[in-house]
Amino acid sequence: MQKIRKGDKVVVLAGKDKGRTGEVVQVMPKEDKAVVRGINMIARHQKQSASQEGGIIRKEAPLHLSNIAIADPKDNKPTRVGFDFRDGKKVRIAKRSGEVING
Repeated sequence: MQKIRKGDKVVVLAGKDKGRTGEVVQVMPKEDKAVVRGINMIARHQKQSASQEGGIIRKEAPLHLSNIAIADPKDNKPTRVGFDFRDGKKVRIAKRSGEVING
């Protein structure tokens, strides 16, 4: 079971977007990276093709998982993730508040 999943609300801990929050769009476990909506934007100079027009395209670049943390459901501050068994199911819990992280 992964600690950070698609759809989670996360806080950026390091880098140019430190302190900003966003939603995880994609997780790449083999590379230990995640793409967060609206965070770590880069400009790509793209050549025109038959299917896509050319120009400068802005998109999100992946962040390393060590530079993001789950936002606590109670106060939206960064928290570590733990696992617990509640009602016979393994669930993720926020270490900061003990709240169950939805997912």
